[in-house]
Amino acid sequence: MSEPHGPAAIIVAQASPGTLPAASGVEIAVPAAEAHGSNFPPFDVHTFPSQLLWLVIAFAALYLLMSRVALPRIATILEERHDRIADDIEEAGKLKAESEAAAEAYETALASARAKAHGIATETRDTLAAEAETRRKSLEADLNVKLAAAEVQIAATKTAAMANVRGIAVEAAGTIVNTLIGATPAPGAVEEAVDTAIKG
Repeated sequence: MSEPHGPAAIIVAQASPGTLPAASGVEIAVPAAEAHGSNFPPFDVHTFPSQLLWLVIAFAALYLLMSRVALPRIATILEERHDRIADDIEEAGKLKAESEAAAEAYETALASARAKAHGIATETRDTLAAEAETRRKSLEADLNVKLAAAEVQIAATKTAAMANVRGIAVEAAGTIVNTLIGATPAPGAVEEAVDTAIKG
């Protein structure tokens, strides 16, 4: 059937939606979808109940998927990470305690070594001082003995020398007197004169 032309086309264009007047003036009913054209389904009021139903179904499926699959895996991963972090912190605490104990043991050993070295040095110094004192006393005793022996020897040598000097002096004095006066003096007088000269 051909489309109307002229005044009939104007009548069709001005007709209200849902009706299509015929050329004879009789209105013909037209479906609303054909009158308005095809609407976008999400914005179509007639499809809202089915859209809400599918929205609820999709949300429930997504919720079940998340609660049964994704969230448990995420919770497991978080728990494992938390446990690993806790283990790392505990291990770090143990290592820190061990390092502090090692440092304390090192300080104790160092202090003990210093004290032992100081004790050894003091003991060595005291031993060397005692040995030096013993040697000094021994040397002093030896020197005193040798000095006493030397003094005795010197005294004996002096006595012997003095005896020899006296004899030589007596002889020389007798010879000198004999030369001067031409007569030999008495030995007792010469010895007395020499003794007086030596004492004087």
